[in-house]
Amino acid sequence: MLRTWFAIALWKRVLGALALGLIFALVLPSATPAVAFMGDLFVRAIRMLVAPIVLVTIASGITALADPKRLGGLGARTIGLFAFTTAIAVSVGMAVAALVRPGIGAPIGTAVAHPLGDPVTPYDQLIGIIPLNIVEALAKGDMLALIFVAILFGVGTVVAGEAGKPFAALLQSLSAVLLRIVGIVMEATPFGVFALIAGAVAANGAAVFVHVGWLALAVVIGSLIQIVVVHSLLLRFAARLPVLPFFRGIVDALVVAFSTASSSATLPVAMRVAEKNLGVGRPVFSTVLPLGASIGKDGTAMYVGLLSMFALQAFGTPLTPGVYGLVLLTGALAAFGTAPVPSASLFMLAAVLSAVGVAPEQTALVVGFVLPFDRLLDMTRTVPSASANLTVATTVARWEGELDEEIYRSPNDD
Repeated sequence: MLRTWFAIALWKRVLGALALGLIFALVLPSATPAVAFMGDLFVRAIRMLVAPIVLVTIASGITALADPKRLGGLGARTIGLFAFTTAIAVSVGMAVAALVRPGIGAPIGTAVAHPLGDPVTPYDQLIGIIPLNIVEALAKGDMLALIFVAILFGVGTVVAGEAGKPFAALLQSLSAVLLRIVGIVMEATPFGVFALIAGAVAANGAAVFVHVGWLALAVVIGSLIQIVVVHSLLLRFAARLPVLPFFRGIVDALVVAFSTASSSATLPVAMRVAEKNLGVGRPVFSTVLPLGASIGKDGTAMYVGLLSMFALQAFGTPLTPGVYGLVLLTGALAAFGTAPVPSASLFMLAAVLSAVGVAPEQTALVVGFVLPFDRLLDMTRTVPSASANLTVATTVARWEGELDEEIYRSPNDD
């Protein structure tokens, strides 16, 4: 029986578990608490790995690149691609909102206000990149601080020359061990996804998308456009690669992104599929993907743009070219600073809406209206973020000559 189970491709097991979780929640919603522990254990196991993976794999990726000139080019291309896809995502969200008009007639006034508190200022975000205590940053899982520390370790190891080689070998060994652990944890994905989906549907009801129907429809349309159109065009014309092998190879990561609603929790899975299914070289995926978990927020950017337009439509705010421009600019910047955790985009909404003159009290009403349904919406919009990270990693790997096309074009059935 075990042999038969492991003979089935993981992505097929995961999709089957997703369908079973949905059915279980609809048939036996009161029984979902009994299986919730599987989802909690799975998410804890994934998140346990995130901080050490970010610290170790970025540092080891830099040491593998070795040439500081090459490292600079890779970083510039990576950040440039993420900035491009993020800006496009905000535009997509705004365009979908203009087409679907989900805010017209939305009963915002009946919602219970949910104040978010003061948003984090750009100054605080900038200062927070440098941690006062490396161990504390590791314990808290502070992604930007960990990325900064990892880059310092990697660059310092390269600059140290011969003296740094033993430490570089240790980093490479630790990275390999961590990725093997990820492979072990991934075998529990079907059980975790089953419990997470069952819990989400039982808590919100299958009719959740009916209650916020137009907004949910807009989220789905925006996510599909970002994945199927934007990411596909980037792969086809920037990386000059066929699109179907890419999407066939990233199913595992997209399902985990959907079930956990967290780019951070998806990171270990994304690294595994990048190496095993897409053929992305370790120096690239170990550097690009952890960075993408912090700044690659296509889903968040699309949702912030969409939800901002939703709020402005609901309040009857005149939509002038200046308003569109402010939403686009502040939405892209806010998405870059959003934490890779569930519902984090709601906490950036205040920054965008305040820029166009929406009062904090009105923003609190919008959040209060959306929050009860946000979990499933968040699950949906995390998928384009995961797709964006892998798209950028694949494209950069192609440009850097770190892509194994034989692996990329293979069926990926194991």
